[in-house]
Amino acid sequence: MAQTEKKAGLLRRTSSSKKPLKEKVLLMYEDIFTKEDPTKSNPRFWDELFLMKVNLEHLEGKLEALDGDEVVKIRDNINSLFHHCVQALAEEHQIKVVNALQTLCALFRGVHQKNKSATGFDIINMLMGFDKAELRMKELMESLDSLLCGDGSESLKSLCLKLLLCLVTVTDNISQNTILEYVMINSIFEAILQILSDVSSRARHGYDAVVLLALLVNYRKYESVNPYIVKLSIVDDEPTLDGMGRVIHHALAEYNRQYKEKEEENQGGFFSTLTSMVGSMFIADADEKLSVQTNEAILLALYEAVHLNRNFITVLAQSHPEIDIATAPAVPIPASPTTPLGTTPPSLDMMNNPELPLDPNLQTSNLLITFLKYSSIVMQDTKDEHRLNSARLFLIILTCIAEPMRHRKKAVDKSIPSRPLVCAVLDLMVEFIVTHMMKEFPMDLYVRCVQIIHKLICYQKKCRVRIHYTWRELWSALINLLKFLLSNETSLLSKHNIFQLALQVVNLFNMFITYGDTFLPTPSSYDELYYEIIRMHQVFDNLYCMVLRVSANAGPWKEPASKVTQALVNARAIINHFNPKIESYATVNHISQLSEDQVLEVVRTNYDTLTLKLQDGLDQFERYSEQPREAGFFKELVRSISLNVRKNVSLSTMSQDILLKEFSSIS
Repeated sequence: MAQTEKKAGLLRRTSSSKKPLKEKVLLMYEDIFTKEDPTKSNPRFWDELFLMKVNLEHLEGKLEALDGDEVVKIRDNINSLFHHCVQALAEEHQIKVVNALQTLCALFRGVHQKNKSATGFDIINMLMGFDKAELRMKELMESLDSLLCGDGSESLKSLCLKLLLCLVTVTDNISQNTILEYVMINSIFEAILQILSDVSSRARHGYDAVVLLALLVNYRKYESVNPYIVKLSIVDDEPTLDGMGRVIHHALAEYNRQYKEKEEENQGGFFSTLTSMVGSMFIADADEKLSVQTNEAILLALYEAVHLNRNFITVLAQSHPEIDIATAPAVPIPASPTTPLGTTPPSLDMMNNPELPLDPNLQTSNLLITFLKYSSIVMQDTKDEHRLNSARLFLIILTCIAEPMRHRKKAVDKSIPSRPLVCAVLDLMVEFIVTHMMKEFPMDLYVRCVQIIHKLICYQKKCRVRIHYTWRELWSALINLLKFLLSNETSLLSKHNIFQLALQVVNLFNMFITYGDTFLPTPSSYDELYYEIIRMHQVFDNLYCMVLRVSANAGPWKEPASKVTQALVNARAIINHFNPKIESYATVNHISQLSEDQVLEVVRTNYDTLTLKLQDGLDQFERYSEQPREAGFFKELVRSISLNVRKNVSLSTMSQDILLKEFSSIS
């Protein structure tokens, strides 16, 4: 009894030295790691433990140092520690709740680090006992849900989210984390939505909530029914969807802002051109490309929202004031670890004011514009695998955005002298096409890029939407792409099926030739299409000769080359029809070289005698499907994101002193 009193005495608040407290908690950890029940010598052991400042590093280290036999001997104590951590979450004493949350994180991480090769069932058994696991996890998830949805401390809510992120990312492969089965059964989806729909909570916790949701959605998404996928797909609450969009918007905007600052430091403000959405938002020609770390976690969240929820598409174009986030008043938040550019939660101060007064001189932006600006940075350099994957994710997201059926009619605001957002998308696609023709040719990205253009044009044709766009830039980029494929036929064919991409490009021209009169802005635009084909006829002629040669020989490329041969029929008809007439016009008028206007005049006066072939299926496309084509990509992407989140989620750096000081007045 004397020894018990001596131990308990070290807990008195009158002690001004932190060292005895630290020593005390280490002694108590030692008691847990013996095979004896620590409450036999101290009945108040668990009550006292959660009043002590957690030493995460020491506790995790002890767990990782255990060998197989030791694990079996102290399993009951580990189970008991887990159980009492969960019980402590319901305590009114907030310091106990803080310490319980941090201890749980240490348990999850320490046990998984020690037992990486163990089955999920063994992990569960060591942590909480398999026979009690369902009850323990139900109690844990209910407590976390209550803390997240209650009116309590924002610091505690932040800790809850950090704990959940810790739990979700303890394994490299999220789908091998068997404990998450209990997170599926005891859903916290509604708690996440509540955070996103509330202005104040969203400002403080929105980033972690969105990343957590994105990861949970990817748990065994191909093997079983994931309730988070089902629930996300049917969300139709506008404030919630808008809240999710704002979090993603500001995370991307913060990345753009940070890049702008770095770019201005290095090149004197070149990035400032990004402030213009039209024509000058691309920076791929910069002499020196800054090396910045992208934020795949937030892009994954955007992808899941766009891909799963058809209602989210309306959030993309909602305008918000474009305020410099860095100059806005800061909202006090718990200290967080310093992490690389692009991986940290942004300053979400603007979200505190969902309806800011609009100054007539204040520029507005929206999620789609910010996403395109972000992507223009990421796609500058796709030479390394990491950035290549980022670019691929961007194009997949854009593919999903380009597909939704748009049944809702939108009133036209004629007071806004701006181009449709589709023009910015086309600008970015054109920029990508002309800037990535290189030795290490990113074939997959080019195929996706041309598919996106095709889907946008299919929508224009279907709805007879006439967009005033500089189509000649697109046509020129596509012809130069064909020229590149021809010039590098040998080297590219050793790695890629260039005929697939060539067919896509030729069929884009067939779309314009066959249906251009229904969606090009003016008749003169249609004339200019013919002019470009005639002017660059040598490229089409060379392509025809090449595919004819390849299709005449037996081999793996015979069939795909034959398809290109057939697709070129209309382009060749235009060239063969107009070229003799242009030459005749020049001869009759004694002109050695015709001007563009003269060629256009010949085109306009000779349409009637041109015969074209109507080709089927030009306005049809295969709708995007993640499974099975993209499944492997997303598994590796989620693995990479999980590793990065795990590295950056560190409860020990959330300033324990600040947290304990916050709750020290609570007895």
